[in-house]
Amino acid sequence: MTVRFEHPGKSCPSCPTFLVMKKFSTLLREARLISRGLLSTKHPILAHMVPMRRCNLSCKYCNEYDKTSDPVPFETVKRRIDLLAALGTSIITISGGEPLLHPEIYDIFAHIRSRGIIAGLISNGYFMTKDRIEKLNAAGLEYLQISIDNVTPDEVSQKSLKVLDRYLGYLSKYAEFHVSINSVIGGGVKNPEDALAVARRAVELGFSTSLGIIHDGTGQLKPLSEKEARIYEELKQFGKTSWTRLNQFQDDLAYGRPHDWRCRAGARYLYICEDGLVHYCSQQRGYPAVPLENYTREDIRREFYTEKPCASMCTIACVQQVAMMDNWRAPQRPPDPTAKNERQLAFDET
Repeated sequence: MTVRFEHPGKSCPSCPTFLVMKKFSTLLREARLISRGLLSTKHPILAHMVPMRRCNLSCKYCNEYDKTSDPVPFETVKRRIDLLAALGTSIITISGGEPLLHPEIYDIFAHIRSRGIIAGLISNGYFMTKDRIEKLNAAGLEYLQISIDNVTPDEVSQKSLKVLDRYLGYLSKYAEFHVSINSVIGGGVKNPEDALAVARRAVELGFSTSLGIIHDGTGQLKPLSEKEARIYEELKQFGKTSWTRLNQFQDDLAYGRPHDWRCRAGARYLYICEDGLVHYCSQQRGYPAVPLENYTREDIRREFYTEKPCASMCTIACVQQVAMMDNWRAPQRPPDPTAKNERQLAFDET
């Protein structure tokens, strides 16, 4: 049974009981999904879904946006949420592009919650006004992640603390959902020490923090310089403990060592693009590329046991974190050579 709390007004210091109860309810649901995930491997834990590929920014390292595409119609998004619910998905995180450009984004979150699924959002933060935050509260959003790349905008990224700080203030004051600020290093960020300033500000505002090592165009590691490695060690000390801090795999990657793990993409983690196809992740779009409406538990079983050639140097944190549920069990095997197609051949060459 999903516990829902209806709240007549905005989040404010005079409503501590409501906020404590809401947080407690979310923690209970998290505990249930962890227990369910440990008991059964037959359902996805996390799905990332893209209802809007268009973005208002043009960060140079990003390959996940365009400037022209239309939003996916709400009825289509709703149908995809229902299909994910039928597969037993525990969490749906909406990403993009910039999801808040979707004209019916609040209806999307409301429908996710109506299916008893935990609702998350990855956003660049540029649209986090008081009005939009309160609409996200009312829609039932539970988790928000914003990555901030630098202190001031540059030619690589406009996701800067200078621009976003006022929106972070609004989030600190009005958001009833959990906010995590992701600091990043690597990938051409001009001043890696900016990540420390971002993390300090996040903690000051009461947010949790996470750390990302920026990947290349296929999600693979760009090894850290000596200076970046020093900053990485300091960044690990920031923030609060939660499942989003399960980034021990980055210790290997930060120092250029391959990481030994069992990627469960296509099974425990699904990436659904704007066309409704299931992919391994945002950086391995093209395989298996099966329409979500045709994706079955047999597909989940196959991908659960299939070894992913790109895994050892992967920096995709959400996939790594989900895999921790199953790294202790079920050894994987190489992809079936008799089932190769053009998409898989292209994937094998990465």
